[in-house]
Amino acid sequence: MRRKCTDSLIHWKKSPARKPLILQGLRQTGKTWLLMDFASKQYDNTLYINLETDQPAASYLSTPHDPQEALLFLETYADKPLRPSSSLLILDNIQFTLKISTLLSAIAADFPQYHIAAVTRSVGNSDLYSHHDFDILTLYPLDFEEFLWANAEFALAREIRAHFTSFTPMGKDLHQKALSQFRLYQIIGGMPAAIMEYKKEKKLLMVPDTQQKLLDLFLNDISTLAPKGTTRYCRNSWLSIPSQLGRTSRKFQYTRITKGATAKTYQEPLQWLIQNGLVLPCHDNRDGKNTARQQINLHLYPIDTGLCTRMLKIPAYQLLTGEESIANTACTETFLAQQFIQNGYTLSYWSSGNQAEVPFLLSKNNHFIAVDYRITPHQKCRNLMRLYNIRHQTDSSCPLEQLKQMYLLSTEDFKSKEHYQIVPVYAAFCI
Repeated sequence: MRRKCTDSLIHWKKSPARKPLILQGLRQTGKTWLLMDFASKQYDNTLYINLETDQPAASYLSTPHDPQEALLFLETYADKPLRPSSSLLILDNIQFTLKISTLLSAIAADFPQYHIAAVTRSVGNSDLYSHHDFDILTLYPLDFEEFLWANAEFALAREIRAHFTSFTPMGKDLHQKALSQFRLYQIIGGMPAAIMEYKKEKKLLMVPDTQQKLLDLFLNDISTLAPKGTTRYCRNSWLSIPSQLGRTSRKFQYTRITKGATAKTYQEPLQWLIQNGLVLPCHDNRDGKNTARQQINLHLYPIDTGLCTRMLKIPAYQLLTGEESIANTACTETFLAQQFIQNGYTLSYWSSGNQAEVPFLLSKNNHFIAVDYRITPHQKCRNLMRLYNIRHQTDSSCPLEQLKQMYLLSTEDFKSKEHYQIVPVYAAFCI
C-alpha cells in the first residue's frame, strides 16, 4: 500500500540535519511494514531488532553503554554490517526499553553518519522523545486518499484534488462514484488489515471480524499497558467514546461512561488514551486560551472511522445508503477528525453558548479554518454564519482573527456561497 509517510522518510534520509527517527503510532497501522519496505528500496541492507521479542538486545539496551560499544553489539546481534548511508538500523517496539532514548541520542551525537529508525506505539511522549534529539513522524490509519490508492482508484483521487484546486463541480457520475468510495471507507476505515480483507474479493462480510480482532488487540493493550489502577477506567472510557458521538451535545460526558463517573476519576485515563494514539482530542477554543475548560470540555473521537463503525455495530447497508442517522453522523464526524489530524492540523471547536457550534476549528501555523458538516443537503447549517457574524461584531470576543477560510462539508458537489464554500465530504483530505 502506498503511504504518504514514505515521502517524509525519503526526506529524512536525504537531510543533512538528520537525527534518529522515531516512527510512532497506534498498533497495526503498518509502522514496521512501512520502514521495512522503505529500507528495502532505499538501503543496501537492513538491521532489524524487535525489542519486544529479542530479549537479549532489550536487556543490553536497557542499561547505559558507550555509543561505540552499543553499535558493535547491535551490528553483531543483527549479524549484518552497519555502514553509513547504505544501512538502516530499525529498532522495533522501543516502548519496552524506555531508557534507550538516552543511548540513541548519544549515538547520534558521536556517530551522526549512521541511519537509525525506531518504532513505538506511544504518541506525543515528549518526556521520552523530544524534537530536539529526534525526528518524529506519526503514522495513522490510511486516510481516504490512501484508501483510494489501495483500491487502485488513482484517477479518482487525482480528479478530487484537481476539482478542489479549481473549485469546479465534479459532475454527477464522478461525484456519485466518489461518494460510493467514501461510504465504503466509512465501513472499512483505514486500518491496513481491514482494507486487505476487503481487497481479497471486494466483499464486506468478513471485514467486521477483522475489525473485531483489532479491537480485541487494543483492549488487551489497554489491560496490559495502562497505568496501575487505571485499567478499568481506560477500558470504560475507550468503549464509551463512539456512543457519545452524533448527538446534539458533542462534549464528552463522564456520566455517560458509567453511573457516578467524574472528571477527577477519568481525566488521567483519557489523557493516557490520547497519548497512546487510541483517541483523537478536540479542545474547546471559545476564548483561544489554554484554560482548564479546554481539558474538560473535550470532544473525543476514535482513531478510525471503520473501528467506530464496528464499535457501534452499525450494519454496512445502513452506511451504504447514506441515510441520516445518529450513527451516520458519528461515523462522518470521526472520518473528518481522522482526515484533519492526518493533514497536520490541531483540532478544536467553537461554540456560542447554546446558539451555535462549529465542530472543527483547524489550526496550523497560527491560521484557522472553520469546518461544519451535514449528512444530507436538506439539513440547515447556520453555525458558520453565526461564527462569521460574531467575528465581525465590534465587541466580539472570538479569538479567530486569523480565520482564513470556512467550509461546509456535505454530500453535495463543490459549490461557492457568499461567506463559505461547500466541499464534498470525500474531499476532506484536500483541506
